[in-house]
Amino acid sequence: MSILFTHAYYLSDDPKEQKIMKPYPPLGLLYVSAYLISKNISNDVFDSTFYSKKEQLEFILEKKPKIICIYTNLMTKIEVIKLIKKLKTFEYGFPKIVLGGPDVSFNIENYLNSGADFLIIGEGEETTFELYQAIMNEEDFSLVNGIAYLENGVVIKTPSRTKFKELDELPLPNRDAIPNNKYLETWKKNHGESSMTISTQRGCPYTCKWCSTAVYGQSYRRRPAHLVAQEMKMLKDNYNPDAIWFVDDVFTISHKWLTAFHEEVVKQNAQIRFECITRAERLNDEILRLLKEAGCFRIWIGAESGSQKIIDAMDRRVDVNHVKKMIQNTNALKIETGTFIMLGYPGETKKDIYETIDYLKEANPTHYTITIAYPIKGTSLYNEIENDIITQPHWETSTDREIDFKRTYSKKFYKYAVSKVVNEVEAHRNLINKKYKKFILQKAKSKLLSLIIQLYK
Repeated sequence: MSILFTHAYYLSDDPKEQKIMKPYPPLGLLYVSAYLISKNISNDVFDSTFYSKKEQLEFILEKKPKIICIYTNLMTKIEVIKLIKKLKTFEYGFPKIVLGGPDVSFNIENYLNSGADFLIIGEGEETTFELYQAIMNEEDFSLVNGIAYLENGVVIKTPSRTKFKELDELPLPNRDAIPNNKYLETWKKNHGESSMTISTQRGCPYTCKWCSTAVYGQSYRRRPAHLVAQEMKMLKDNYNPDAIWFVDDVFTISHKWLTAFHEEVVKQNAQIRFECITRAERLNDEILRLLKEAGCFRIWIGAESGSQKIIDAMDRRVDVNHVKKMIQNTNALKIETGTFIMLGYPGETKKDIYETIDYLKEANPTHYTITIAYPIKGTSLYNEIENDIITQPHWETSTDREIDFKRTYSKKFYKYAVSKVVNEVEAHRNLINKKYKKFILQKAKSKLLSLIIQLYK
């Protein structure tokens, strides 16, 4: 086949993920692969997650494609660049290298100078199809919207691609091309249950300063609810996963859509336990009820800080007290909760960190994750701190996570702060659990004593 899709994430080379062991397949690549198939263009996919780079290169050498499309993001960039340099040799036939993903839009010159022939800017389906035709037919690349390339050493960026308006036109991702059993078995072995992913929407209308909207833009487009339910039913019948992770940024953004989703899932007998991410102001008691009835077992409700000052600085546009209330209400319905915390945001002080600790104690989410803020190129946060950057490692051998800027305290302080937050919150949880266990024990003893008294009356 003349075109191959791959990426450069290798689970065996990731010590952190080997402790977590929650891999998910590259849905974006699988959507583009499926779209080309719908246009009668056969293609190969090499999902590198469970394989080595050596096995990947052997596969590519065997197939000798004329075009290799590689997905790249913040975390895989370094390996992607290594892969490009390896492929751009006589041994592999000098294939055309096409890159897509969230990291390329604001690093155009860097990626092109690192050996990529073309960059897909934004959504990949239509652009990849048109670019494929232009390459194979030796047509004018400048007529393909949504790409960037070098011409005589000058960066050429064509007009932006119009985004898909009707997502029902998209075929389902080409899951047959990847080793689904390896994902399911890895999850089952390490967590006692298997999990798969579904995407129901593209874009996000919110304006959080640290978040990248490089691929889908600041928009909101949704697949019809009945098609999402059909996909759930298909996964249920074909793979029988124990759970689904909806990868959407804000799952409950449209209450009208969610009501239709609930109806379709029930009607089509498509219920699978699922978890999702949303915002507190897009939840209420009725929406929580619908989510639970549809199979939701866990909701991640973002706040990013327990300090309203920092939340406002992030342009999150949410009330921390409402986030706390929604987490508590969700807990009360026996739905697990999760929340995200970001430390080290510009302007954050010790007072803000202690407010975050109090927030976590009071909200009491089932799960929480903590990261130290870092600026992704192209975001409002990056633009705000660009003149305050104090550490800017070499681009090809580092990621945006390694960029440091002037903060209230040093980055080392915030690493300590992460431990401080975790220790304080977990100590509080242990104390509450001990009190609860003591209460239950006392209640059981009282009940037993009451029974004994009744027997001897």
